[in-house]
Amino acid sequence: MRLEQLQAFLWVAETGSFQEAAGKCNVTQSTVSRQVQALEAEVGATLFHRSKKAKLTLAGECLWPYAKKICHAWNTANQEIAEMFAGKKTELCVATIHSVSAIYLPPVLQRFSRDYPEVKLRVTSLGSDRALKVLKDGLVDIAIVLNNRLLTTSSEMLVDALYTEPIEVLIAANHPLAQYKQIPWAELIYYPQVIFRDGYGMQRLVKEQFERLGAKLNVALEVNTLDAFRGVVRQGNLIALLPGSALIDARLDPTLAIKTIDITPTISKVSSIKHPVWSCEVVIVTTSDRMKIPPIKYFYELVKELIPKGVRNAKNHL
Repeated sequence: MRLEQLQAFLWVAETGSFQEAAGKCNVTQSTVSRQVQALEAEVGATLFHRSKKAKLTLAGECLWPYAKKICHAWNTANQEIAEMFAGKKTELCVATIHSVSAIYLPPVLQRFSRDYPEVKLRVTSLGSDRALKVLKDGLVDIAIVLNNRLLTTSSEMLVDALYTEPIEVLIAANHPLAQYKQIPWAELIYYPQVIFRDGYGMQRLVKEQFERLGAKLNVALEVNTLDAFRGVVRQGNLIALLPGSALIDARLDPTLAIKTIDITPTISKVSSIKHPVWSCEVVIVTTSDRMKIPPIKYFYELVKELIPKGVRNAKNHL
């Protein structure tokens, strides 16, 4: 069954004439007749009484409301697709990690809302790996996350690096490790750690790096907010490995200390490591088909323009 067959059937039913229906469809009368005959062969019944005026048979009356719904749904879908690619998208969904949404994304949201006031923005803070999965599932349009090449290396994915930042150690101000200006890697393995929950890119990165360097990660607690990290670390002996942007508020807290990591001795032992172990790359990700939609493309390019500037400004004030 083809759409043009249903459309020809509807025009004949409306006009009562194969000739008038041909004019509506911009085809010949013989073409309309063939389309209706093919449809009758599909349903296994005559659809019109062919006399001076074409009238619906019982089978035709039964088919008519369904044919109308199908054609209406098709026309609606066609219109919505055309409007979407013309930039008339009503909602744009973004999934991003906490530090980006709290610190670097607000200027992007403000500019986008000014330039696309008719598009409703929906921003959700998720772990990086979870955000990439919902992007693949079509639940969001853009993800701003820690890069995970296992999830971003595919033909339909578009990935652009935004910035790279070091991973640092968050500790209580009176923690034994606070004596170091740079904490030696060998000292980290002796202390229990607070890490992100499953689905967060930082959990994966920390576990991978400990495994790569042949060390055991002592996980004492899993949390999923930056406030929780600060709260539990402040209380005692726990430490946390977090990217620099997640520690901006912690730097203002006199009960906390932030230290860099001395990993020089460990890198020389692991020849496969091309970059410092304790760093992470933040990327923006979407799919090639979404980049054809003007509001999504504009938001994507706006992030690439504004967020790296925000990161540079933040570093200048540290």
